[in-house]
Amino acid sequence: MLSYRHAFHAGNHADVLKHFVLVCLLRHLAQKDKAFWVVDTHAGAGAYGLDEGYATKNAEWEGGIARLWERRDLPPALADYVDLVRGMNPAGRPSFYPGSPYIAAQLLRPQDRLRLYEMHPTDVDLLGKTFQADKRIIVTRGDGFASLKSLLPPPPRRALVLMDPSYEDKTDYNQVVTALKEGIKRFPTGTYALWYPQLARPEARRLPERLRALHGVDWLDVSLAVKKAAPGEPGMHGSGMFVVNPPWTLADTLRQCLPVLGQALGVEGRGETRLEISA
Repeated sequence: MLSYRHAFHAGNHADVLKHFVLVCLLRHLAQKDKAFWVVDTHAGAGAYGLDEGYATKNAEWEGGIARLWERRDLPPALADYVDLVRGMNPAGRPSFYPGSPYIAAQLLRPQDRLRLYEMHPTDVDLLGKTFQADKRIIVTRGDGFASLKSLLPPPPRRALVLMDPSYEDKTDYNQVVTALKEGIKRFPTGTYALWYPQLARPEARRLPERLRALHGVDWLDVSLAVKKAAPGEPGMHGSGMFVVNPPWTLADTLRQCLPVLGQALGVEGRGETRLEISA
């Protein structure tokens, strides 16, 4: 929806989980010299200020990236993600938070490519200005789900597709499942990372079950709930990442890091994490 602005939520617990997993996936793809593509279907603005504008309204980042900022005892993979965010803040304090486009751009190599799709006119304009000098990156105002039909399979036959709609519109819950199925059909060896919120609404509760019901693919489902929500309680109490064709190392990496995330980001240190893998 064009009214949605991710800046209100930048750097919160859901961003931490999503972008930590994203960094792990990109690091794995970069282990081989062969080029890869990244397709971001809902790119947002690319980067967000934390001490001005929308992000200051609820300061959700204080319950997210801020709780990891001073930690020097993090597992290596989690420390890698936090170091990347610190690198965007040369003053030493969290003033900016990188969205998925900025994170992907930082980890691309010269031979790799990034395709960014965004519908919001203001955000897509910001993306264009941020990446206008980078020939590896193409920014398009348009429907990221619909774009997959023309992009997949990509020329190098290696790609990561990130799907993280706002879910403000109920139709997103069906669209994301349809887009994932169609993407897998066109490009079965690609890696797909789908973010989803944990909310009281029925569509949100059913989505993980619908994803785990996919047949004939390898998948990994990881989630982090920062509190135990009462029945019908509004707001997002957690989120998850569903990954199709995950790297074989990802599950072990998550097992090392999830207890730290649950303790650091959970309310009163009582966050609940879950990791499931296809049989």
